[in-house]
Amino acid sequence: MNSDSLKQLLDQVAAGSMDPEQAMQRLKKLPYEDLGFARVDHHRVLRRGFPEVIFGQGKTAEQITAISRSLHDQGAAVLVTRVDRAKADAVLAEYPELTYHADCACLSQLATEAPQPGKGSVVVIAAGTSDLPVAQEAVLTAELMGSKVEKVYDVGVSGLHRLASAADVLMNASAYVVVAGMEGALPSVVAGLVDKPVVAVPTSVGYGTSFGGLAALLGMLNSCAPGLSVVNIDNGFGGGYLAGLIDHLG
Repeated sequence: MNSDSLKQLLDQVAAGSMDPEQAMQRLKKLPYEDLGFARVDHHRVLRRGFPEVIFGQGKTAEQITAISRSLHDQGAAVLVTRVDRAKADAVLAEYPELTYHADCACLSQLATEAPQPGKGSVVVIAAGTSDLPVAQEAVLTAELMGSKVEKVYDVGVSGLHRLASAADVLMNASAYVVVAGMEGALPSVVAGLVDKPVVAVPTSVGYGTSFGGLAALLGMLNSCAPGLSVVNIDNGFGGGYLAGLIDHLG
């Protein structure tokens, strides 16, 4: 239930077209719903503009299915991250309305009502092809939030002329998500070129001294480029979410 549907519900009660008891039943689960193993936060969409997102790693297929149904029963969009193929197949066997995105290991379902569109667009930029699973997680997140997303892929610092060829896309966005592993230099480059916020997402891609993405993370945190924020290693969802919020705020 988002703010628009809540207002519509209250208007129906005020107009007498809905009984207060019916409205109470609708609102009963609004703060949260206790499933025993999880307390699903149905109020989050009113606070944050986007519903609770399910972190699939460590959860069983049955738990993911139950939480997903609980969210969508309230009309919310469903996004489940970190779901391998075997677990996704088990979930889909019980809940075929979900869609599996193998390119980023996520499950999703659209909200009952289309989300409010963003005020501009979000550009997701990936340094290399190996960074695409994280980049695609950011894309899916921002799209479910209602943002228009442009993708600029394989434009890392080993060949910056490739980034220059996308200048027209780069100069017309509300926010940028820049995904990079190795030494993590690309977000600093992008933040030095554009006039909107940049969200840097380090990935665990790299050789031994990348330390599973720690080198990229530290490189991004030490950037001298202003207007750049950094999320955790491989957190495409966090990058897409922050950029989607910026896009909706204008």
